[in-house]
Amino acid sequence: MKIQNYGVNKVNPYQNQSLKTEKLKKSTVNMADQIEISSAAKDLQGIKSYSTDRAERIGQIKEQVESGNYKVDANKLASDLLRYYRK
Repeated sequence: MKIQNYGVNKVNPYQNQSLKTEKLKKSTVNMADQIEISSAAKDLQGIKSYSTDRAERIGQIKEQVESGNYKVDANKLASDLLRYYRK
């Protein structure tokens, strides 16, 4: 008795899988890493100048405290404290 396969194609699943992986490798080889810097991060890059200005201001205050010429504005201090704790 002879059996014939009607409607069944000769399919090799292992060969199909290897073809898919080769296509995937070819498509991923062309990809490259990219980086995008947000505008907020670009703004933060300007902080270097801020830190130098702050260091200068701290140096001035330090000198005034050491010489005894540093005066605290009580009204400004009180308003800043109120604003801080009312948030």
